[in-house]
Amino acid sequence: MALTQTEFEAMLNDATKCIVGDIAWQMDEDHSPCLDFRAEVLSGSGWPLFVRGSLNPLIPALSYMLILKTEGRVYGLDMGKDHHNPQCQQVGECHKHRWTEQLRDKEAYVPVDIAASPAQPVDVWLQFCAEAGIDHRGRMLPPPPQTGELFL
Repeated sequence: MALTQTEFEAMLNDATKCIVGDIAWQMDEDHSPCLDFRAEVLSGSGWPLFVRGSLNPLIPALSYMLILKTEGRVYGLDMGKDHHNPQCQQVGECHKHRWTEQLRDKEAYVPVDIAASPAQPVDVWLQFCAEAGIDHRGRMLPPPPQTGELFL
């Protein structure tokens, strides 16, 4: 059964959502210059959620995605990548996706709450968690420094 708008709003507004433990960026398994992480999101309501992060320090591009295991991405932030909405308007390189019954996660909007840049992934993470209502009980470690090994 598909996620309803009411269920999505309840999930996003669930004040018990949390991530327990530190988050460390890992090298992409495909040996690209990207780094990523995955963190389970716990909640009192039992939503099957996780957050996936992706960082390409060369562009720089940064994404944080709240994913409902039964539906896919339901909320997300993209920086450093332009987005084309279904109605044909370009949204810009800093945009958020918010799930709706009609368009799922296909439509994006420009956020007013993200002040950091993609080159500051820890600061952006704190802003993302605050707006998504996620209590991170740990810390996000800074990405490892780039080395020439990224291109092997």
